Amino acid sequence: MATFPWFVLGPSTLLSLWGVVRGRRRPPAAPPAVDLQQFSVDVVIPALNESATIPLCLASIARQTLQPRQIILVDDGSSDNTVEYARAFGEISGVPLKIIQRGSPVGKTPTLKRQARELDSDVEFVVDSDTILESDNYIERVVEELYRTPGVGCAFGCVLPLRDKDRLQMHQDKNIKRFFERYPDAVLQLDASWKSRMLRGFTNLYRDVLYMYVQRFVNRGQMMLFGSTINPVGCAVAYRRTYLKKVFDHYEPVFGDNLTNSEDIFIGFALLSCGYRNVQITDVYMRSQEPEATRLPRQFYLWSSSFLQSCYYLDDLVRSPFKVFRRYRHRKLVEKRFAQENGGDSRKNDDLYRQPFGDHVLRRLGRPMGWAVFLSLGEKIFYPTAIVIMIVLGLWEAVGITILAEVIVTTLVLTYVATDRHATYFFKGLAATPIRYMSLFYDWVTVGRFAKDIWISKNTRWRK
Repeated sequence: MATFPWFVLGPSTLLSLWGVVRGRRRPPAAPPAVDLQQFSVDVVIPALNESATIPLCLASIARQTLQPRQIILVDDGSSDNTVEYARAFGEISGVPLKIIQRGSPVGKTPTLKRQARELDSDVEFVVDSDTILESDNYIERVVEELYRTPGVGCAFGCVLPLRDKDRLQMHQDKNIKRFFERYPDAVLQLDASWKSRMLRGFTNLYRDVLYMYVQRFVNRGQMMLFGSTINPVGCAVAYRRTYLKKVFDHYEPVFGDNLTNSEDIFIGFALLSCGYRNVQITDVYMRSQEPEATRLPRQFYLWSSSFLQSCYYLDDLVRSPFKVFRRYRHRKLVEKRFAQENGGDSRKNDDLYRQPFGDHVLRRLGRPMGWAVFLSLGEKIFYPTAIVIMIVLGLWEAVGITILAEVIVTTLVLTYVATDRHATYFFKGLAATPIRYMSLFYDWVTVGRFAKDIWISKNTRWRK
């Protein structure tokens, strides 16, 4: 989510606005029928010290309308009861659970890479161990979307913060009740002290506002224009396993094993570069445990730096807007050739977003989705930089006017996209302003650190 800055008056958001307006004028196409029974689905759960959540995560999978062939828990060297609780839940519920234990942590990216290569399923569904699938048809819907049309690399639903009351509600699940019969002293809640609850509340407020804005406005506009988002929400996402394997097999020899600080952002960029799409659907939901407010700066850094690192690695995607005329000429030539071969019939492909596969196409023609990447990169760098420059020069009136205008427009857009909860999100948007501005200014710190890595220390051995 930190891929997108919040500068509402900037070109990136205007691009999404164009997509939202354009999408309202376009009648929805009838979806083709998909036989889900022909696809095999394996669930992969990377875990590290998640004993308070792993039974809830497994319980949400056990009640899915489309059941996976197997569930693989990859424990990354946990020192708590994660493995014990998961194994017990598997015995209680009868879910087909396989556990892989590591002696020490190696990270999420190697887990996805290894399973993409070792599994033989059609779909690798990856869900974080601190995430629950709130919609009982979540897996069914994302798999259906994954095979709705060729070229969809991954599909995912909407993310919401996992609140304390959501955890308590999961305690009513029949399998969780049976789990408590075996482990009556198990604690599936987080620290209940007033300080921890307050810090979680701050984060949930900010993330609730962020998720509403990005998913209902930014991602929606990108889906309308390009049939894709920049990257998937990595908490619970279905990948075409063969596409994911191709990405790792292609880019690991080029960039090594140190891809970026966030695997879902890099995978999203890599899928786009190969001509695949990252598709978000808005009728199913997951809930993910958010960090306490004191841990937000580290997550800001990991997400924001991963976006910059992915832009550095896959710079042909960033430069795609400069190849727009080349793409236009190419499309016209293809249409002309099609018309000549079909007796003057110049009908286009019904799939408006279908693209030729392969990163050789990226190098020659770029990708239309590169517009969203390019504009997001520009805003991420220039908006906080402009604010800092105005502060250094003492242009306080200009700073005040800029921030006030941004807050007003952001809040109005957020209020509009909140559908039936306009007043609630109006006040939530105002309350979350200090935290999101902290994230914006932290972007400036991240940009500086990234520039140091690239041009001074020459260090690209980034965290997996």
